[in-house]
Amino acid sequence: MTSSTIFAVSSGRPPAAISIIRVSGPAAISAATQLAGALPRPREARVRTLRDQCGEILDRALVLVFPGPATATGEDLVELHCHGGRAVVAAVEAALADLPDMRPAEPGEFTRRALVHGRIDLTEAEGLADLLEAQTERQRVAALGAVEGRVSARIRDWLDRATGMAARAEAMLDFAEEDDVPVDAASLDRLKADMDALAVEMLEEVERPPVDRLHDGLRIVLGGPPNSGKSTLLNLLCEREAAIVSPIAGTTRDRIEAGVVRNGIAYLLVDTAGLAEATDDVVEAIGIGRAEEAILAADILLWLADTPPPRDDAIWLHTRADLAGREAVPGGKQLAVRQDDALSVAAVWDAVAARAESLLPRSDSPALKRHQQEQCRAAAVALSLAPSSDLLLIAEHLRVARGSLSDLLGVSATEAMLDALFGRFCLGK
Repeated sequence: MTSSTIFAVSSGRPPAAISIIRVSGPAAISAATQLAGALPRPREARVRTLRDQCGEILDRALVLVFPGPATATGEDLVELHCHGGRAVVAAVEAALADLPDMRPAEPGEFTRRALVHGRIDLTEAEGLADLLEAQTERQRVAALGAVEGRVSARIRDWLDRATGMAARAEAMLDFAEEDDVPVDAASLDRLKADMDALAVEMLEEVERPPVDRLHDGLRIVLGGPPNSGKSTLLNLLCEREAAIVSPIAGTTRDRIEAGVVRNGIAYLLVDTAGLAEATDDVVEAIGIGRAEEAILAADILLWLADTPPPRDDAIWLHTRADLAGREAVPGGKQLAVRQDDALSVAAVWDAVAARAESLLPRSDSPALKRHQQEQCRAAAVALSLAPSSDLLLIAEHLRVARGSLSDLLGVSATEAMLDALFGRFCLGK
């Protein structure tokens, strides 16, 4: 895959003020020379006139040359900073395509080459994919932490420690009959204690909320009986008319969803059909069933009934507090909500935000993705289940643990898995 030389626009697609065309591979410098003539010194930007093979001027552009392997891709790399008109970019790309051993890059191919050449590891590549897709501030911060190596540093530390333990086990096996390396119960106990300590540390990490929660968004479900103010509250929370509001009970007959980003966190607000004990209306019964499912699956349940909520972790609201006779908040309810009081709605958001912090990864520590947590859990289980009295089995369990951790860094990643990951990238990345 990496024997050919690839090119693509690595900035935004034209038209733009400037478009950066990136060229990477063994023929990158030769191709740039054919287009621009004498090239500037490495890592110095200079203006050059770009010409096609017939000598026709294509553009005047800034040219930068980055000899490999100390480049973003680990290969010879050239950047052509051209004017960003569509015709200019198309002409330069056509001239590059006419040169030998040159072809347009596939989505994510520059980053894939960086992985292949060891410039980044798999966790950093996954972080970059998340960064390109980030839509909220919390998503950006978490993805940037992965790109900068915070996740891989944690995993490498675990891998290094497991490797050290494996070396101790192998030394005991290799020299069991010699006096150089003691193989006794105390030595095995110390090794197993170190394995158990590492397993506990890893399990503590994987029990934290995964970074995927930032991308999925937290589901806030509004539940309660008909005419309890659910649709009104939904509109107040998302500050738009997302749900139909009327004094007629049962107006909402199916789930209504509205996405909201607040303080860098993505939420999905879900209005549900009013819950009733019995109904002869088939459609209403379906809506009630879906409402019950949504309540059970909610990350955060806002309960708008006068009866106690079905979940202990629900935020129990006293709605319609602006109506006569409902001014006082009964015992057990947490917040009163008035349609004419913006501060009461803000208080609901404050309660939701406080609950959200326990459901989302912390911004001050590296957060693992779900599949990374599963790999780490498999490694921790292998360490904890190793029998303390059998050195051969200890060595085998350490091998399994190291394999799981190595997979996270892309040491043995399959082509299918890499295709799936880099297919998320845009051209030029």
